[in-house]
Amino acid sequence: MVVKAVCVLKGAGDASGTVYFEQESDSAAVKLTGEIKGLTAGLHGFHVHAFGDNTNGCVSAGPHFNPHGENHAGPNDEKRHVGDLGNVTAKEDKIATIDITDKIITLTGQHSIIGRTMVIHEKADDLGKGSNDESLKTGNAGSRLACGVIGIAQ
Repeated sequence: MVVKAVCVLKGAGDASGTVYFEQESDSAAVKLTGEIKGLTAGLHGFHVHAFGDNTNGCVSAGPHFNPHGENHAGPNDEKRHVGDLGNVTAKEDKIATIDITDKIITLTGQHSIIGRTMVIHEKADDLGKGSNDESLKTGNAGSRLACGVIGIAQ
């Protein structure tokens, strides 16, 4: 049974986009595709945050989704926040094309990301390798440019 989800990202500025999620089975990796427009060229942190609450903009989405109480890290690290998806790269045309496969996030079960918020950040995520405490919480990715709640798709 294939499970699909979608997230429409909107922000106070120009950043916006759509991210699609697909999972072939409960134990399969999740495939993310889509694009985000209106970004400065370069790397931008890309995370799933804990709450599907955007009542106060992206701030009310809370911290990164971290049900196991791990430190912030990169998407290929063994121990990380569930929501740590690393960076996406915007080209000179201000568009980041998303093509990610992740084996930690899931669209099913107790730790499903459906109903949580996807956030694109202002700066590059240092993947927990920075030399300060904030690196282990947020990756020093800066402000939240755009966000949206992840919902079930057709």
